[in-house]
Amino acid sequence: MLSRRSVRIKVLQQLYALNRDQELTSKEALKNYDKSIAQSYELCDFSIFILLRIAEYATIDGEKRKKKHLKTIEDQTFTSKMATNASTMSLSNSASLEKSINDGDFDTKLDKDFIKKMYRDFVNSDEFATYLSGQTDTAGDQQLLLDLFRFCRNHELFKETVQDHYPNWKTDKSLVVGMIKKLIKALPLDGNHRDHLKPMDEEAEDFGKELLRSTMKHEKLFDELIQPKLENWDAERLAVIDTIVLRMALAELVYFPTIPKKVTLNEYVDISKSYSTAKSKDFINGLLDRLMTDLSAEGLIIKEGRGLME
Repeated sequence: MLSRRSVRIKVLQQLYALNRDQELTSKEALKNYDKSIAQSYELCDFSIFILLRIAEYATIDGEKRKKKHLKTIEDQTFTSKMATNASTMSLSNSASLEKSINDGDFDTKLDKDFIKKMYRDFVNSDEFATYLSGQTDTAGDQQLLLDLFRFCRNHELFKETVQDHYPNWKTDKSLVVGMIKKLIKALPLDGNHRDHLKPMDEEAEDFGKELLRSTMKHEKLFDELIQPKLENWDAERLAVIDTIVLRMALAELVYFPTIPKKVTLNEYVDISKSYSTAKSKDFINGLLDRLMTDLSAEGLIIKEGRGLME
């Protein structure tokens, strides 16, 4: 599913682009936000495609082992069940995944030796040996694919290949990991593979777009709230990212009553550590804390439901 942290970062990226490009409109920023969500889906499907092709290579390996004249013990005990189990086969037979593979031209994005190299390295792992010697069942098949995915995302060749085609891998990694884990745990599939990612749509639409709209719409109001709290600091000297982070945090505090104040504070302080200057964390933390106190006292921050949690 699409985590709210991932959504916040995507909104931050669009607001930063809007700040840097004076010709970019709010409407275009919303369209670009939609494109960034679509790219996350494609990145997820590309990662699943790689897992599937690696698993399917077990069939080729099994045939080669059968043709050997002098078979090792490993050759004799080897089975291609990584490719033929029900979970892997449900991915192979998924019409929705096949469409994504074709639409994204995924096959053209991989070097011809990529799958073979990744497969060979994984076959030598303890996780694969455990799977091969264990009982075949759905839980074991799912665990094998989870182990394969963990192996892949820690492999330099995988990271280099994915980043070459999807620069958003670094920012979307946690998102993709969560989505694929969710999908694997739902195997074997019954229907469209994207049905298991529906929460992504809800977060992207209900939270992300509204956060983007609210921050853009009330930019001047938020700046008026921030300015008095800067004391002797000139607002124009603020780092662009810091200004955007503060505006987003205010939008969330004021217009999202079900999100607890501390959640908002912690999230944006954490984001500032990754996307702004070394001193931003403490600056954002102190300023937001003062803003929350004053705005709550003025009745401008009203929380309800889960948002009442401190």
